[in-house]
Amino acid sequence: MAQMKWWGWGDDDVVFTHEDKPEFGPFLEREIDVHVDAPSERPVAFAALDVPDPAVDAELAGALEAAVGAAQVSTDPRDRVVHARGKCLRDLVRHRHGDVGRVPDVVVRPGSEAEVEAVMHAVLEADAVVIPFGGGTNIAGSLEAPAGEERTIVSVDMTRLDRVLEIDELSGLARVQAGAFGPALEGQLNARGWTFGHFPDSFTHSTLGGWIATRSSGMQSDKYGDIADLTRAVHVVTPAGTLATRPVPHTSTGPSVREMVLGSEGRLGIITEATVHVHRLPERRTILGYLLPDWPRALEAMRAIAESDAAPSVTRVSDGSETRFSFATRKAPTALDKLKSKGLQAFLDRKSSFGDLDQMCLAFIGYEGSKAHVATQRKLVGKIVSAHGGLCIGSSPGELYDQKKFDTPYIRDYLLDRGALADVSETAAPWSVLPALYDNVIAAANGAFADLGVRGYIMCHLSHSYHSGACLYFTFAFRPAGVGDGIDQYDRVKSAIQQTFIDSGATLSHHHAVGVEHAPWLEQDISAPGVAMLRALFDGVDPGANLNPGKIVAPAERPVAADGDGGRPASHA
Repeated sequence: MAQMKWWGWGDDDVVFTHEDKPEFGPFLEREIDVHVDAPSERPVAFAALDVPDPAVDAELAGALEAAVGAAQVSTDPRDRVVHARGKCLRDLVRHRHGDVGRVPDVVVRPGSEAEVEAVMHAVLEADAVVIPFGGGTNIAGSLEAPAGEERTIVSVDMTRLDRVLEIDELSGLARVQAGAFGPALEGQLNARGWTFGHFPDSFTHSTLGGWIATRSSGMQSDKYGDIADLTRAVHVVTPAGTLATRPVPHTSTGPSVREMVLGSEGRLGIITEATVHVHRLPERRTILGYLLPDWPRALEAMRAIAESDAAPSVTRVSDGSETRFSFATRKAPTALDKLKSKGLQAFLDRKSSFGDLDQMCLAFIGYEGSKAHVATQRKLVGKIVSAHGGLCIGSSPGELYDQKKFDTPYIRDYLLDRGALADVSETAAPWSVLPALYDNVIAAANGAFADLGVRGYIMCHLSHSYHSGACLYFTFAFRPAGVGDGIDQYDRVKSAIQQTFIDSGATLSHHHAVGVEHAPWLEQDISAPGVAMLRALFDGVDPGANLNPGKIVAPAERPVAADGDGGRPASHA
């Protein structure tokens, strides 16, 4: 797969446009004071970047070439810049302005677990730093080297390890190399009648190893489980050798080593393969659209669905603000579309449960299985939605969502081109906490916008449902006031949201990891003894702080100075 843009999301030939979306321009102007025809703020040219020369001594260079072959060792400037950071807003803003940070000195691409072991040996012998790299989609700062790191930095690109090695059909398990991108993984499994069922927003550009290293969750995790549920065993190259766990359904062997690897962000080693759950391709798969009158009833409907026997594969509902945004991104309607929309509008006007249509919530519910099973699921969900004042609007909205679900990140680049900042913050909490959590976050974000004197927009959807609670996924955007890149203003909004998560009894992140972006809130989330346990684990496995240092918690012997706090709480990690 081709590398993503060095300054933005996704493929070079894919962009978001407003040209075919007549309502989008007026929406942006009205809500965040952004004019789609304003002069574009494009990234600096790559040729204008000041990319430092690589600092790799001859002995380490020779060892790396011996490990993976000279053709798989790169000091190319563009290659190194692409591997320098992930895709969080701070990463993109800095790259677009020409600040590439502490770029890796060398990128290596091993083709086997044995080659990864040889790379690890070479790095440790040279007292260098190793940072594993999959697709580069992380948005928590998990890929960036500490700014003051003076040792040689080696980025280990795992994407040559991209095969499904084995399928145990009796057990529903597959051994998969860690560098497999989502589409390649699904393609190999589908060809043999199987699916992994893991579809995060970053699916097209992220890898199995990256999902495991960040405790990822997918759009169909309601049915298939999060990556922690799907991953049954791992191989990890560590300073002490290669860790291998067994793909058993359950074990009582002390604290779970497999769980320690999940979410470890390269701090414990390089994940080379995993044994994961796979499922037979379903006979039927459909996603239907629903409308619910308002957020409180939408939230209660999702809880009732989670409590029922329906067990859908997707449960997603947007609040009124995100619903209005979704409608604003629709393409120009045909005459038939206009007729249908007019008919729906007239129906909603007559339906007593729908009062203020600006509060209306758009939901997508997915169903998979046999024809009879899907019919049963739809009937159960239909009754619940109806009981909460909602209605089904058919398969067309669901089909459109299914087609466009991986395109949303491109909108952020579009907004950056027009001087606006947009980002996400997601969390999870018990059902009993969610109503107040939602209200508190909306109030905190709007308060931050008011304090900054900017016109901002915040919206939310519920994206994953569980027995005891759900994930709330917030998206916010605004055009910074004054001059500069606006990151200090962004930090104030982001911090207000993150702190409200903690203060409301939720977690700092449901599926985007800790990295450095969320580290300031870790101690408040898991307590000081929890942070101490993590530090002891990382320092015990990696006493030389050679493995992606500074992520999650800073190694005690190598404290990393915060860069541009912008008012974020001081990290005690």
